[in-house]
Amino acid sequence: MGRGAIASRAVPDCIFCAIASGDMPAEIVDSDEHTITLMDINPATKGHALVIPRRHSEDLLSIGEDDLIHCATAARRIARRMEETLEPDGFNLLNATRAAAWQTVFHFHIHVIPRYEDDPLKLPWIPRGAEMDEIAAIAATIREDE
Repeated sequence: MGRGAIASRAVPDCIFCAIASGDMPAEIVDSDEHTITLMDINPATKGHALVIPRRHSEDLLSIGEDDLIHCATAARRIARRMEETLEPDGFNLLNATRAAAWQTVFHFHIHVIPRYEDDPLKLPWIPRGAEMDEIAAIAATIREDE
């Protein structure tokens, strides 16, 4: 499908909207009617790519369910292609929502990061234990049925 297929609701000064509309160049490795997958210009590892919806949504909390599903499907599709061509040892999928979570481009996107046994990436947090009572209390707060 053409590059500008569903680039409705483009937001001025949004770099990903400009890419989706064809106004800004990018190394596009996959696209369909709903999504574009492009190479990250600041890759964490060899093959690091970004999946974006053609339609502007600021983040995970604002993206429509259909666009979210299309992005997840595109992420899996490109991961499978990377599996065949780049032969990574694993993958990370990353989405950042809001500045506190390190979101820097406010157009929903999923990072597809091929991982290699010898790559320099480390977890961005140090896992720590928690009391089961605390975990249960937080779970009860989050649950919809309570």
